[in-house]
Amino acid sequence: MPARAGIGLRDPHAAEIDGTRPAIGWLEVHSENYFGHDRHRHALLRRLRADYPLSLHGVGLSLGSVDPPDSVHIAALAVLVDRYEPWLVSEHACWGSIGGLHSNNLLPLPRTREAVGVLSRHIEQVQDSLGRRIALENVSTYLEFAGAEYTEAGFLAEVAERSGCGLLLDLNNLYVNQINHGADATQTIAEIPAALVVAYHLAGGEDRGHTLIDTHSRPVPAAVWALYEQALEVIGWRPALIERDADIPPLADLLIEMRRADAFATCHVIDRDH
Repeated sequence: MPARAGIGLRDPHAAEIDGTRPAIGWLEVHSENYFGHDRHRHALLRRLRADYPLSLHGVGLSLGSVDPPDSVHIAALAVLVDRYEPWLVSEHACWGSIGGLHSNNLLPLPRTREAVGVLSRHIEQVQDSLGRRIALENVSTYLEFAGAEYTEAGFLAEVAERSGCGLLLDLNNLYVNQINHGADATQTIAEIPAALVVAYHLAGGEDRGHTLIDTHSRPVPAAVWALYEQALEVIGWRPALIERDADIPPLADLLIEMRRADAFATCHVIDRDH
């Protein structure tokens, strides 16, 4: 487990990180971006992996679909896991494909017992195939299903406990759901069993007036930093990651946010010890 905060590795920064080796706690890549056989991309990632802990973060397994996980996708992921030995492998609590048709979105699940069963079984299949535990990330949503049988925290906890997976707690996604649906993000943090949480994601979204969109195109907002402080107090320190996928700023700007995450964590430890 990394001892400090990290950033998502994106192409505009890859050469700079490779050439300067800045102090970064860990790097995260989207798994599917490395399913191909581009020798240059893999050579660069191997060099970075030699100096930085690495996380593989997937967006395409569609674990919540009624269809079983794609065996070809799992096999490609297994190759990456064997090749790079990441400290964390993660996916999302959502679905995105059915019957061979794929959406370019992380689609929400109804929080029902049936959905818990489907999601848990598919996580178990992936973990059995990889021979390791994975982490499940909560997602931002733009609609709510009627007839929910769990709170968001209860749903995530039930899936994790049934499947044996961990939880990757995305604090911006909690904030997005609070703004869009009136959910209480602080209550969700308080209700999630701390032992299940293995890492945090921090990001910023875009306010479209009627809806807050999880675009990963803005700096981490004050409200998400406040949720991070609460998570440190209630759940405890976990490796945190700054995500940025659009309007990508200079690397130096991301490193400032990364160091701010470390500073929050350091202050929390000092306050707790006193």
